[in-house]
Amino acid sequence: MLDLLASNPLLLLFVVAAIGYPLGQLNLGGVRLGVAAVLFVGLAIGSLDERLKLPEVLYQFGLVMFVYTVGLSSGHQFFRSWRSKGLRDNLFIGGMIVVAYGFAILAHSFLSIKPTLTVGLFTGTITNTPALAAAIEYLKSALPEQQLAAVINDPVVGYSIAYPMGVVAMMLAIVLVQRLWRVDYAKELTSRHDLEGNHHDITSRTVEITNPEATQLSVQALIAKYHWSMVFGRYRRDGHVAVTTGATQFMLGDHVSIVGSSDVLEQVIAVLGQETEDISNDRRELDYRRMFVSNSKIVGIRLEQLNLPQVLGATITRIRRGDVEMLPTADTRLELGDRVRVIARRADIPQVSRFFGDSYRALSEVDILTFTLGLVMGLVIGSLVLPLPGGVSIKLGFAGGPLVVSLILGALDRTGPLVWNMPYSTNLTLRQIGIVMFLAGVGTRAGYDFVKFLFSSNGLLLFGVGAAITFTIAMLILTIGYKVLKIPMGILTGMLAGFQTQPALLSFAVQQSNNELPNQGYAAVYPLALIIKIILAQLMLIQLL
Repeated sequence: MLDLLASNPLLLLFVVAAIGYPLGQLNLGGVRLGVAAVLFVGLAIGSLDERLKLPEVLYQFGLVMFVYTVGLSSGHQFFRSWRSKGLRDNLFIGGMIVVAYGFAILAHSFLSIKPTLTVGLFTGTITNTPALAAAIEYLKSALPEQQLAAVINDPVVGYSIAYPMGVVAMMLAIVLVQRLWRVDYAKELTSRHDLEGNHHDITSRTVEITNPEATQLSVQALIAKYHWSMVFGRYRRDGHVAVTTGATQFMLGDHVSIVGSSDVLEQVIAVLGQETEDISNDRRELDYRRMFVSNSKIVGIRLEQLNLPQVLGATITRIRRGDVEMLPTADTRLELGDRVRVIARRADIPQVSRFFGDSYRALSEVDILTFTLGLVMGLVIGSLVLPLPGGVSIKLGFAGGPLVVSLILGALDRTGPLVWNMPYSTNLTLRQIGIVMFLAGVGTRAGYDFVKFLFSSNGLLLFGVGAAITFTIAMLILTIGYKVLKIPMGILTGMLAGFQTQPALLSFAVQQSNNELPNQGYAAVYPLALIIKIILAQLMLIQLL
């Protein structure tokens, strides 16, 4: 069997993935390793025979796919966060990464840990596989072949030993502080009106206009005056139903459907009049449908520019992206794969459907032209040598180059006829395949040396040092962020997951808060944290070798 696996790399890849992925779904004391289990299975199988190693190009290809799809999906949120407190949050998390870097350097100095193991310890405590890849890539370019062979697996060995506690210690820190400080995530969300993410309970109500003051302003003016974060759907007047637009001006006795979170709708009803029977079930004149956005011509264009009420006599009341339902605004840009809830006249529904595309089959297709063009640009940027003060130079490499380019392209959405973003489900699929290929590749290539090192005195030392660094950093981030910077714990735990660039930790944070705030914190700091780690991993080798 070992001979068969050694002679068939594809079979080896699928065996590692087939064993590792389901193991990652097992609940171990409330913690799941997730896709990271593929790494440990790769290490275990690789340890059986020195020949069981996947080709280098496989894990490089997986890494490029992973970081590129992450960047595409994070582009909007990353740049949007800089308009508010994004600079502060990224400086904070970036500073904490530098502190972790300093701890790793101190461990190297006082405990005489090899430089190549130290960089593995650093990337393992911050659980960052692209930074590990950047370190390996730097070693290949900096060391002669004979010297490289003796140390090439050290970073992965150090990473693999430090990684488990890099995840577990962060989770323990979250559990500790939320009990110590009695964090109430629900109260935190409802008491902070400046926070996004309050639309996870989107519902609809119907209000009868009984307040004369509500008839003196247009819908657009009412929303602007009261700063309502909600959507007006249809309204019924004298037995006829019509789509509400920004120019609509209500009259006494109108029945209007409103969509938003429960607390906001209560405020709207208090201003407009009183709640009445639901009119959304009256589908004789107007109807509603859920439609897929598969027409690339409307992707990346602001809803205000699409001008749906005037062009099609239709309006969007809700948008579902992945598992998240959100309210549309004038600035919302549709993405491929979105499901929109549209209100329009029954006779116009087929035309509206054609406008959005509404083809699930089309969403399963990847635009190969834009996908490969983006990757080409990312790999070219990653190969450029960037000079730094002190006469040293670095490269963003396979991880950093595609990430930087994809963040920009993800924020742009489109350039003329070229649509850079891809359907949400397709993005997740490619991302998952990419990270599995990468983890299986680095795991099998380091497995043989890993087992020999783990049970040595240095192996146990690295495990303990990694756990201490990770837990200390986690407590520093949570304490400074919550007590000093007054960052809501829901957002802060997401930022902690962004610091780790760790999806497993993000899932844990969302489970704890039971809202979408951790996702916001994660998206705001993840991209820059990833880039900083990629750079620091290479700088560490430059400094220590």
